[in-house]
Amino acid sequence: MTLSAGLPPSAPDTSRLFIGNMVCPQCSRVVQRRLEELGLQVQLVTLGTADVLTPLGGELPLAAVRAALEEAGFALVEDPARQLVEQTKTLVLELVRYTAPTELTHNFSYYLSQRLQRDYHYLSQLFSAHEGLTLEKYIIRQKVECAKELLSYQDATVAAVAQQLGYSSAAYLTNQFKQVTGLSPTEFQRLGPGSAGRRSLDDLI
Repeated sequence: MTLSAGLPPSAPDTSRLFIGNMVCPQCSRVVQRRLEELGLQVQLVTLGTADVLTPLGGELPLAAVRAALEEAGFALVEDPARQLVEQTKTLVLELVRYTAPTELTHNFSYYLSQRLQRDYHYLSQLFSAHEGLTLEKYIIRQKVECAKELLSYQDATVAAVAQQLGYSSAAYLTNQFKQVTGLSPTEFQRLGPGSAGRRSLDDLI
């Protein structure tokens, strides 16, 4: 999967759109289709961004783009500070869901700082101001959300899930999982996929 954050600058005849609420490869396909339906020539779509050829007139139909994306559940992000927050969220999502622990040679703070070319303290402060929670807590919530999905497979062990998500131990995962959901991973797993209590937990993230 191509990382959206830290991409090289778009070509002179290309405009880069920053798009919120993109969380999976399917989202990229939906966004590309929506933009093409507007008659735009799409060069590249990744989680969080879309590069499109700039029309001959020099301006994109932003109102139409905004409406098309919102109709599909996405958001056109135009504020530069908000764009940086969205890039941060995208990188966290990709690190948690699409990067094996063995491939991540540095911790999250160093990785985010390097990819976004910003001091991590600045990124954290900006994130808190826009999201209402710390970047560290956001990372934990994303990891717990992923753990919940992995634990839905009844043969998945807590130890295996912890290893897959890069935790140093099952106990470490259990501690963070319980902080977020109020249950241990084992208790969550026992609820079963059809439990009303389990469904209510899914709304916590």
